[in-house]
Amino acid sequence: MKIIDDKNHIQEITGTPGREQQKMNNLFYLCSLIEYIARKTKNERKIIVNALGRKRLTHYFEFADVYHCENIDKITEEIVENQQICKGTYDNISLIHEKVPTHWEIGRVMQRLIVEVAEHTKTDVIEALIKVYNSWIVTKIDNYNSSMYYENTSYQYASYEAGMAL
Repeated sequence: MKIIDDKNHIQEITGTPGREQQKMNNLFYLCSLIEYIARKTKNERKIIVNALGRKRLTHYFEFADVYHCENIDKITEEIVENQQICKGTYDNISLIHEKVPTHWEIGRVMQRLIVEVAEHTKTDVIEALIKVYNSWIVTKIDNYNSSMYYENTSYQYASYEAGMAL
């Protein structure tokens, strides 16, 4: 099983079967929080990531086990206020013809892709997160009428590396 070490690098370890390691769960929460804030403020996900910046992303990653106990609306309001995130016009939800994936489902998709990028590029998870959210692939994943968000992680990563959907 892969986890992220104290320097936010991916490494291999064996874990308890059926249980996710704490750092992996923290990344899942952070990605889900980014998705939730973006939906609430109608902004592209990269707007939220860039507004938070590396320092705050690291903070929310490191303390995700504490923040997940709080109401996500409360955390969202605090972040929007503190980072002065304005209401945007990006609305990928109203265009959906099928079931809307939850922010948790998209958080899991993003978590897996970020881990894959961090592992292959040997970078820390926050750097990989910033790179992924600022790349072209997030727009494709955000289009829930396409197949990119439910494709397997290895396909998403190969597409990410190629710079286009394969």
